[in-house]
Amino acid sequence: MNLSGDAVAPLYRKHADGPGDLLVLHDDLDLPAGAVRLKRGGGTGGHNGLRSLKERLGTADFLRIRVGIGRPPAGIDPADYVLTPPAPESQGAFDAAVGAAGEAFADVARLGFDKAATRWNAKARKDDKLCKAPPDSPAGNILLAPGASSGGSISRKEARPQDDTEEV
Repeated sequence: MNLSGDAVAPLYRKHADGPGDLLVLHDDLDLPAGAVRLKRGGGTGGHNGLRSLKERLGTADFLRIRVGIGRPPAGIDPADYVLTPPAPESQGAFDAAVGAAGEAFADVARLGFDKAATRWNAKARKDDKLCKAPPDSPAGNILLAPGASSGGSISRKEARPQDDTEEV
């Protein structure tokens, strides 16, 4: 995963007309476990696989299906966390996320990315209202409706030193 750009770049150059022809499904520490969001472009957020894709493709403007894995518990290195199977109490959320990511991919193929993103990110906002974190909690993303200039959802996350300096 950390070197995915090595495998994807030759296929991308041969078959894609641009970044809108590449749909990347990836895990995301900044989304709650089981959450699925669609996004066009953005930063790498410290994700080595996304960084590899950006370096090898020369752009980060590809399409994304983000699957939330949540933040690691205190004292656990994020690198170790992403390589560890989910805890038994989280397994159901992860299994549901795999199914939801498959549905999101099918929606992208059937409806096009922008319509699928509108559908999935609107559903996410509705679900977020039902499971809203306390106002003083730094957890979670703030999702806004897809903007005409961005073509996808806009999110804000809490900055951390390990993140790269790109804006999301």
